[in-house]
This record gives sequence, C-alpha cells and structure tokens, in this order.
Amino acid sequence: MAQQPEAGRRMPLNRERVLRAAVALADDIGIEALSMRRLAQELGVVPMALYKHVANKEQLLDGMVDTVVARIDLPASGSGWKDVVRRRVLSARRELLRHRWAWQVIESRTGPTPAVLEYLDSMIGTFRDGGFSVDLTHHAMHAMGSRLLGFSQELFDASGSEGPSGGAEALAAMAARYPRIAEVAAGASHEAASVVGRSCDDQFEFEFALDLLLDGLERLHRQGWTSAGSAGADADA
Repeated sequence: MAQQPEAGRRMPLNRERVLRAAVALADDIGIEALSMRRLAQELGVVPMALYKHVANKEQLLDGMVDTVVARIDLPASGSGWKDVVRRRVLSARRELLRHRWAWQVIESRTGPTPAVLEYLDSMIGTFRDGGFSVDLTHHAMHAMGSRLLGFSQELFDASGSEGPSGGAEALAAMAARYPRIAEVAAGASHEAASVVGRSCDDQFEFEFALDLLLDGLERLHRQGWTSAGSAGADADA
C-alpha cells in the first residue's frame, strides 16, 4: 500500500492545539523569542494557517494566559473560604512556576482575559459564600491583588543587580549610609530556584504574606468590619 502523504497524517490544527503549542514553546525558548513564525515552524504549518485560529500575536498571548489560568485547581468541596482561597492561590503559583513567563504576559494585558475573569468571579464567590459582605470582598480583592494569580509585585526589582560595584569597600560605604537596608539584606535568605519573576518573590515570602492577608481578612470578617465604619473611625480620631 502506498504511504500516505505527510500532510494527510498530520494532526488537524485547531485553536486548542495552537495555544498548547505556544505555551510549550514559550516554556522552552522564553516569551521574548516567541513569534507567530516560530510557532508555525514548531507546528509544521505556514504562518498564515495560525491566523485562522488566533487573529494576531496579542490574541495568541490572551489565549496562552487563559490556557495557564484554566489549569488552576477548582475549589475543594466542603472547605471553608480561607482554605479554598489559600489552596487556589498556591495552585495558581504552581502554574506560574511551571510557566515562568506567564506573570509578565498577565501584567501586559490591557484587561483581564475570559479565564482570568472566570477565576476572579469564582474567588469573589468564595468570599461571598463564606459570609463576607460585598464591601469587605471588594477590599479583600484589592488587598490580594496579583497574589490571587500566584505572584506578587515587589517594592523594587533587584533580580538583575549584584549590588554596588567596587567590591567590599563600596559595600561598606553603602552599609554606612543605609544601615537598616544593609542589616535586613544581610539577614535575608532567598531560594533562587523558587522565584517566579522578582528577586524576593520566593515561596516562603509569598506564603508569609498570603497568610498575613488571610489572617487579617478573617479577623475583619469576625468583627463585621465595613469601610464606612473604618472611615468614620478615622474621622473621629
């Protein structure tokens, strides 16, 4: 029997396959090197074939974000709000550790993608079903910020810096001028392998801040806190 042509054996191209391949390629070569032409080469098609499934590079990036976010664990049944939020946030972080380019793409979007909106809607539902008022839920979402999606925004990015040039003398001069910074920096220990995108965003720091936020929200929830009551208290102070 004559061998079938290569094109006849090729898996049909669809949007899901394009996005899966783009995620895998970005994992391999980095998001900066990803292009429609390079993705087409990876899939063994001409670049124009991709545009039947994604209109442009921005739509491709949107779809890649949704592919990653859709893999975040669903809420565990029978768990309290605090446990659900913590588990899902740490699941989101695990996805970002698998796809280290994803936080940059999430931040670059001009608006939330459909999967991100669905995820945020679900997290809001977790707070509301846990007895949070609309007011406290609103402020909780602001407080959690990007941490809901598994990464945090640091005060500054020192990931590409090795400190001042000039060796020990320059370091000593900096410590003399900024003693408290030097004190904290000398005592800090971070695990480089766990960093998602910024110098101090390692697993310990991430969970430390996450637990602080959740414990604080739990306390406010028990107290029946409202922003109106808080504003009134500040005015009376």
